[in-house]
Amino acid sequence: MIRFALTAMLLAAGAAPALAQHEHHADPDPAPAMQCTPEHATMGHCAIPPEEAPADPACPPEHAAMGHCTPSPAGPVDPQASGTALPAGDAPPPPAPRANYADRIWGSEAMAPVRDALRREHGGASFSQIMIDIAELQVRQGREGYRWEGEGWFGGDINRLVIKTEGEGSFGEAIEDAEVQALYSRAIGPYFNLQGGVRQDIEPASRTYAAFGVEGLAPYWFEVEAHGFVSTGGDVLARLAASYDQRITQRLILQPRAEFNFAAQDVRASGIGSGLSDAEFDLRLRYEIVREFAPYIGISHSAKLGRTADFARAAGEDPTGTSFMVGVRAWF
Repeated sequence: MIRFALTAMLLAAGAAPALAQHEHHADPDPAPAMQCTPEHATMGHCAIPPEEAPADPACPPEHAAMGHCTPSPAGPVDPQASGTALPAGDAPPPPAPRANYADRIWGSEAMAPVRDALRREHGGASFSQIMIDIAELQVRQGREGYRWEGEGWFGGDINRLVIKTEGEGSFGEAIEDAEVQALYSRAIGPYFNLQGGVRQDIEPASRTYAAFGVEGLAPYWFEVEAHGFVSTGGDVLARLAASYDQRITQRLILQPRAEFNFAAQDVRASGIGSGLSDAEFDLRLRYEIVREFAPYIGISHSAKLGRTADFARAAGEDPTGTSFMVGVRAWF
């Protein structure tokens, strides 16, 4: 028994230095904490100790020194607070953090053109599109005709040059109506563009107009256009159009469309009377083989009204007409 106790004591005494050495290596001096800059704290990458937090986390001292913001006099704020966790008030929202670390090495002047190029490549680029909304064959009471309507534009998200054209006629006869518009288009919001430019009528009479108006996407996904025209002779016209794409399936779309034309006075050379001169109601059913190419069929009813109808009867024309349509809608 005594021999067993002595053996245990010797083993314990021999293990103590090794245990102490192991504890010494397992508990080294803690490494110094990495610096947590206000930018990193704002992005949630680290946390600034409360005693080191700036008076206004939304405006750190280095940003205030460069004139990018003004510290709030409201006093200390929780450095982890953001969004709806910020104290209530009517102060403007804090500026978005700027990743300007390269300025510390290369300088802000050297980095400015680099950032400008980055913005152009990721949102400030120029684009173009040609949209053929209507290219169709019309059958009207045994008389075959044709109609076209389309536009092309070039520019960016805010400013664009838009060229529009539309017209119609009957096979074997002269073109009945044809016009071209050249417009400057500027975005005035996420969904609407303000437009202004020149409209040139080719048929039935050559006439030049100043054009202005708006177009865009109204609530409930209605495509709308409203334009006014003032000719070099002082004639004032207006046009209002709206359409809606009712998606039946992912590829089959039913599109009702309405267009109304108005005139402030009689324009006898063009066969237009004052007031609501004509109205048109279309219904097209198209199938998108691909998004860029969709054949369609439809029906259209048009009517010349008021004095415009009187001018049409005097010329031996029927002021109303219904036609069956077969055509294609395409863009590229």
